[in-house]
Amino acid sequence: MSSYLSLSGINKTYGNFTALGDVNLEVAKGEFVTFLGPSGSGKTTTLMIIAGFEKATRGAVTIGGTDLSDLDPHQRNIGIVFQNYGLFPHRTAAENVFFPLQMRGTKRGPGLRRAEEMLEMVGLAGFGHRYPKELSGGQQQRVALARALVFEPSLLLLDEPLGALDKNLREQMQIEIKRIQRALGVTTIFVTHDQTEAMSMSDRIVVFDKGAIEQAGAPLDIYHRPQTRFVAGFVGESNLVPARIEAEGVAQSPVLGRVAYLPEGQPQAAPGQEVTLMIRPEHMKLSRAPLDGRMNAPMRIETIVNYGDNALVIGRAGDTLLRVRVLGADVVILKEGEDCTLSWLPEAARLVTR
Repeated sequence: MSSYLSLSGINKTYGNFTALGDVNLEVAKGEFVTFLGPSGSGKTTTLMIIAGFEKATRGAVTIGGTDLSDLDPHQRNIGIVFQNYGLFPHRTAAENVFFPLQMRGTKRGPGLRRAEEMLEMVGLAGFGHRYPKELSGGQQQRVALARALVFEPSLLLLDEPLGALDKNLREQMQIEIKRIQRALGVTTIFVTHDQTEAMSMSDRIVVFDKGAIEQAGAPLDIYHRPQTRFVAGFVGESNLVPARIEAEGVAQSPVLGRVAYLPEGQPQAAPGQEVTLMIRPEHMKLSRAPLDGRMNAPMRIETIVNYGDNALVIGRAGDTLLRVRVLGADVVILKEGEDCTLSWLPEAARLVTR
């Protein structure tokens, strides 16, 4: 991967508190990268250091080979959209979008024409004369996006821009932002704690925890091949159970019993090593009796949460609660309080060694 944005050894401390510790990341030109993690994990601090609103205690940020460390935010040619949009209430939509061009010396006539073009790009043709108070939340978000893109930035930073929108509008804007990003080819960093946003929008996801990058990879790699217990538990729903390796391809779990797994593509683990087994809820089945050709373990159903087309079944295997995703047609045969058999294929079991 040819690097365009580079973070090298980024550290950020506040007194004795380390907010970021040795963050290293390479982003390709035109890539859409999402910073994903819980509150306080360091993702927004990293974004603010890239933007220039925070100074790194140590390390360097470069774009296209240019070190940004000594440049003020307005000198970095970076477009930014925040959750609160930050539109000027006394300016029309077109004037809001024109503002960055005005600050760069563009004359009003050509600048407003360019602003109208950007509003059309984000689906707001004909809305340029309206003031922010006359626009919905989603429309205001589009104006903020157009304003961040109108001056053709080297990089676009989006700091949880969809957090204030309702579910349906948020999903629409996920599609729109990705469409616009692809059309313009602008390198984009998107910050969110919403896993669905990260999975649906990203070329690559960078998972943060406690001021460090836990894992960076394509969405499906992050989901199916988590490298740490934190990533396995944070991204998607997971059943995480302790186990000890007996031999290559075989582990013994106090929860699930003897478990066969496929060692290909898994982390290396020696006999006797303590590991965590991850099995996603959608990769498990429930039945009245053990199924041939599958791993089986007894489970008692405690709770069934119906979602219409599927249900989440929460049950207990020994002293451990496990979660199973069941298609709607199969839910009717299950009852809370019943004993049943939990089963899965060996390829569903993923080893997590750290």
